[in-house]
Amino acid sequence: MAYFLKKILESANRLNSTNSSSSSSLNLNFSISSHASVSDQVIVCSSSTGEFDRIPIDIFMQILKLLGPKEAAKLIVVCKSWKLIVSCNNLWIYYLQNKKDPWDAMFFAESNLRSGYPLRSYPSQMQSFMQIYGQRAQVPGAIIIDGGSGYCKFGWSKYGSPSGRASTFMEFGNIESPVYSRLRHFFATMYSRMQVKPSSQPTVVSIPISQYGDREAAKTARRQLKEAVYSALFDLNVPSVCAINQATLALFAAKKTSGILVNIGFHQTCVVPILNGKIMHKVGVESMGVGALKLTGYLREQMQQRNLNFSSLYTVRTLKERLCYVAFDYEGELRKDTEASYEVPVEGLFTLKQERFRTGEILFQPRIAGLRTANGLHQAVAICLEHCHAAGLTPDETWFKTIVLAGGTACLPGVVERLEKELHVLLPPSISNGIRVIPPPHGADSAWHGAKLLSNLSTFPNSWCITKKDFRPKSRRNFICVVGTDGEKENELIEKASLINLVLIYV
Repeated sequence: MAYFLKKILESANRLNSTNSSSSSSLNLNFSISSHASVSDQVIVCSSSTGEFDRIPIDIFMQILKLLGPKEAAKLIVVCKSWKLIVSCNNLWIYYLQNKKDPWDAMFFAESNLRSGYPLRSYPSQMQSFMQIYGQRAQVPGAIIIDGGSGYCKFGWSKYGSPSGRASTFMEFGNIESPVYSRLRHFFATMYSRMQVKPSSQPTVVSIPISQYGDREAAKTARRQLKEAVYSALFDLNVPSVCAINQATLALFAAKKTSGILVNIGFHQTCVVPILNGKIMHKVGVESMGVGALKLTGYLREQMQQRNLNFSSLYTVRTLKERLCYVAFDYEGELRKDTEASYEVPVEGLFTLKQERFRTGEILFQPRIAGLRTANGLHQAVAICLEHCHAAGLTPDETWFKTIVLAGGTACLPGVVERLEKELHVLLPPSISNGIRVIPPPHGADSAWHGAKLLSNLSTFPNSWCITKKDFRPKSRRNFICVVGTDGEKENELIEKASLINLVLIYV
């Protein structure tokens, strides 16, 4: 075997040294779903592999797998038969499946996201996975900054998860500074924490879910926030930037381009309809003022009523994450013994009873915690579904029946099952039939992982990023001034949202 491999490599290297063509310049189009076997394809090739013709194709493919992608790619210059064999999609799919990134996520990204926006699906028969493999190997990667309302997740796209987290509010600097200055300070702090130069790599930034309306003032506020992000990063000498909404990134992390993204964030919950990667503001984004912080606060109140002593909210949050859940039948759960214990390091052992499911119940019944929020989670999602149904944006209505959850609180056991149950009760069969609720693919880090898919694409950064040369801000850094069309009240609303939500908590 060793002698055989040596002969193959000698032949490849000898021919490669006299041939100026390289594997990177090939444009080979084979179908991943082709019914023809490799041996059938070789028969139609006029060239011969000489003595190697004696080796069965399946054995030859096993040898290529052992050689690895770099050495296998050299063999395309030996002869046409070998070129056809080596270019087989199944071989390069095998190589891709053995990389660190999950194969299904990579295939989704390459099939749906390569073009940038607007999204265009690439039919499988138009893909050469050998070419994709080579392009992905040359992608530089990117710095990802996902600024949530509670915590900012940051890291390099080649890593499996964020390399660090920081409190978003604490990183914004002097509250009296202009918005642009605060954003610039925020991004500079993130680069300092990562110990990288801004000019070293492209950057993918998540734009917070904010300014839900479709009116002109809301559109202006969204545009100005995006321009502020681009300007702050380009002034830090970032070579290229991709700024995209958190909801869209979280949906990509679930390997979907269309659906309803339900983000249970730090301060609030947002229900966002997305069609082909675009947020449908015309349909309407629903929101409710219940988030992770409210759940933690309500659990704290219940523990204080039972005289359970704790030193910090960190203890309460830990107990919420370890012991709390959402009941499938709330009234029935009240009649059960639900006592459970968990030992928090340093603090000691804590035992919770009905607090375990009463805490999560405020997502569906905010009033039990004294909250004035009009709708529960199921009602907000149902309203969004009804609006999507009434809008009739596409003949196929299945696009909005996929509901993807995101956020750490959405990981509480029972949320998926309870939401599905309530939606079937609230909605008529014409809308509820076919509804599927998908749990958070990566919890609170879903948007970060969606950005990771983009920044590892074979076409990145050209397909999704813009450079400083291409950036032309319309507002000339006038990021707060909004020309309202409906009078002083609308201007006041947008100003509050811009100054408070977008700057202080970055949502």
